[in-house]
Amino acid sequence: MNISTQAVQIGLEWDTRTGAVSVPIYQTATFRHPGLGQSTGYDYSRSGNPTRQSLEDGMARLDNGARGFAYSSGMAAIANLLLLFRSGDHLVVTEDLYGGTCRLFDKVFNQFGLTFSYVDTSDVEAVRAALTPRTRAVFAESLTNPLLKFADIPALSTLCRDRDLLLIVDNTFLTPYLLRPLDLGADIAVYSASKYLAGHNDTIAGLVVVKDAELAERVYYHQNAAGAVLGPQDSWLVMRGIKTLGVRMDRQQENAAKIAGWLKNHPAIAKVYYPGLEDHPGHALVKRDSRGFGAMIAFEVATHALVEQVLLKTRLISFAESLGGVESLITFPEVQTHADIPLELRARLGINNTLLRLSVGIEDNNDLIEDLNQALEA
Repeated sequence: MNISTQAVQIGLEWDTRTGAVSVPIYQTATFRHPGLGQSTGYDYSRSGNPTRQSLEDGMARLDNGARGFAYSSGMAAIANLLLLFRSGDHLVVTEDLYGGTCRLFDKVFNQFGLTFSYVDTSDVEAVRAALTPRTRAVFAESLTNPLLKFADIPALSTLCRDRDLLLIVDNTFLTPYLLRPLDLGADIAVYSASKYLAGHNDTIAGLVVVKDAELAERVYYHQNAAGAVLGPQDSWLVMRGIKTLGVRMDRQQENAAKIAGWLKNHPAIAKVYYPGLEDHPGHALVKRDSRGFGAMIAFEVATHALVEQVLLKTRLISFAESLGGVESLITFPEVQTHADIPLELRARLGINNTLLRLSVGIEDNNDLIEDLNQALEA
């Protein structure tokens, strides 16, 4: 089936007893045993819950993986994956990644002996040069946050496979609808499901899909042991969001392409980052590997004074963190989402005091352009 059809059908097969089209919310902490030494397959909701499992199974199918796992947030999902490693292990990671991930690496897991090297994961040779005898994995964002660089996952996969390293891909910006990292050679795909997958800015969740069944068992062990699982109500919300993933992303991409072209020609805009533009460095690669260019845009305004003007003068576009929902959101990465990245690294990457990040929603694109225009010219 086409992935948009798979997304709509998520959970539909679950309740064979009643035929309920919507997966029931099993709001229970524990399950009664039918007899001594017997189980229905569910014992305690931390270890497994039918609503959560419906989401996990459906996500595994969407990403062509052996098994899926749902967590209380995207950061909880990444933290759980780091439990696969030991003190002294080294990971090569995307340099312009989400600031919260950087904080988790450098301020939390670094104190337990894990070390991280930040490189441009769109440059395979840079990744190769950063590998050490202690390297155990490469952690890349398929499309980086906020500068929208694109990772060559097949090339990174070959590099990792030759050295027996794990390749973990944060695919939040593209989702399985546009890109399936496991099909391109990644071992693990991870998502902030709060974003495009849930799609309505109404829940916090994280998802992981693992390609290999044996590795998936290790991930499950840590999920159950650490316990940062997604509750049944939020699991249901994510499934409901995934059902409209295809139509939402089609509309959001259409809007983003039009807005990016308009921004590029506006005199108050110094630079536009959008992989759908032909002059974007990763345009050809995204076109080769992905079904689309996504709906995130980063752009630099001509002066720092315009930053506050745009953030406070937009009427339709909300000045808020997060992304991927049906409502358009705009944020200032330097002081919000990426404040935890060291100043010198932000400066080198171009996360500066004129850079704004726009998450394009499903509103009419002419209304969004008019909103941006009146804010820039206020």
